[in-house]
Amino acid sequence: MTKPTSRLHFLDAIRAFAIIMMLQGHFVHALLGDAYRDRSNIIYSVWEYFRGITAPTFFTITGFIFTYLLLKQSSKGLENPRVLKGVKRAIKIIFWGYLLRLSLYAVFHGTLNPSFFYVDVLQCIGTSLLLLIGIYLIVYRYNFGLFQNVTLGLGVVIFLLQPVYESLILDFLPNTIANYFTNKNGSVFTLLPWFGYVCFGSFMATLFLKYGKHRLFYYYTPIVLLSIGLFLIFYSSGALMVLYDVTDLAVFKSVAYNNFLFIRLGNVFVLYAIFILAKNYFTHPVITKIGGKTLSIYIIHFFVLYGSWLGLGLNRFFYHDLSPVVTAISTLLFVSGICALVLYYYKYEEKLKLRVKPLLNNIYSVTNINLPEVLSNIKNEIIRTYRNIRYTRR
Repeated sequence: MTKPTSRLHFLDAIRAFAIIMMLQGHFVHALLGDAYRDRSNIIYSVWEYFRGITAPTFFTITGFIFTYLLLKQSSKGLENPRVLKGVKRAIKIIFWGYLLRLSLYAVFHGTLNPSFFYVDVLQCIGTSLLLLIGIYLIVYRYNFGLFQNVTLGLGVVIFLLQPVYESLILDFLPNTIANYFTNKNGSVFTLLPWFGYVCFGSFMATLFLKYGKHRLFYYYTPIVLLSIGLFLIFYSSGALMVLYDVTDLAVFKSVAYNNFLFIRLGNVFVLYAIFILAKNYFTHPVITKIGGKTLSIYIIHFFVLYGSWLGLGLNRFFYHDLSPVVTAISTLLFVSGICALVLYYYKYEEKLKLRVKPLLNNIYSVTNINLPEVLSNIKNEIIRTYRNIRYTRR
C-alpha cells in the first residue's frame, strides 16, 4: 500500500473518530440523569474531558483535509476544481445548519423560532471553509510559504485574542451576522475562536504536503506532534506567563489564566500522533466510509436525538432522565444504529430511489400535492417572515 493511501486512511480515521465521539457526547449530555453528573466521579470527569476534545478535533481535521485536497491539485486559483467544489460544499453545510434548526410549527404560525438564527457547528464549519477558500485565492497565488504563514499566524492570533472578543455583543449588527462572532444571542459555535482550529489544521496540511514524501516523515512526525502536544497541555500556560513578564502585555496573562484553546490544541496534536502511529490499522473500508459521511451522520443524529423540525426526538422524552447503565447501553445502540443507517442507505441508494420515486408519484397523483410548489411556498414564507422580523427590530 502506498503512503498517500495510508495518509488518506489515517485522515478518514480521525474524522470517523471525531463524528463517533460527537454522537456519543451529544447523546450522553442530553439524556444522562442530573444526579449522575458528578465531576468528582472519575468516570464522568474523564468522559467530560474527552468530550471537550471532540469539537477541536473536528474543526482541525476539517481544515486539514480541505487544505490537503485543495493544494494537492496541480491547477491554481479559480481553475482549481476544489475551489468550486469547496464553495458548493460549504453552502450545503451552512444550508443544513439552518434547516436543522427550523421549527415547522413556528413556520406554519407565520414566524421563525429564535434558535433558527443561532450559529451551530455546521454554519461555523461551512463559513470557515469559505474563509479558507478566500485566503487561498488571495494568498496562494504569491507562494506556498505565504499561505502557510498566514494560516499559522491567523490560528495563533485568534487564540491569543480570545479575551478581547470573548465579551463581544455586536449590537450594531443584525443578529444573523452577529451570531457568527458572539454567543451572547445563543450561538453554540462561533468563528472566533473555532476558525483558529481550522487554520491550524490547514497549516498542518501544508506540512504534510511539503514533507510527506520524505522517507522518515512518518517516523518523526508522531514524535514531533506528541512533543508539541504535551508542551501545549502542560507548559503553554507557563510559557504565556513568561511572555507576559517579558512584554508586559496583559493579553498573554489573560490567556494563560483561561488557557483552554492551546491546551485543547495540544490534545488534538497528541491524538494525531496516536492515529499516525496506528495508521496501518485504520484501513478497514467501514472506517473510511464513516469518515466520508460525517455530514449525513450529523443530520440523521440531529433528527433522531433532537427532533429537528418537529421537536419529537429522544431528547424530548428522556431529557436528563437515564441512569448510567441505561445511558451506556443506549449510547452504543444509538451510535451503531445511526452509522449503520447512513452506511446502508448509501449502499442501496440507487435501489431505494427507484422504489421510492413511483410511490411518491402515486401520493402526488392521489393528493394533488405539487411538492416543488409546496417547498417554494415554504421558502418564500421563511424569507417573508425573516424580513418582517428584521423590519420590526429596526
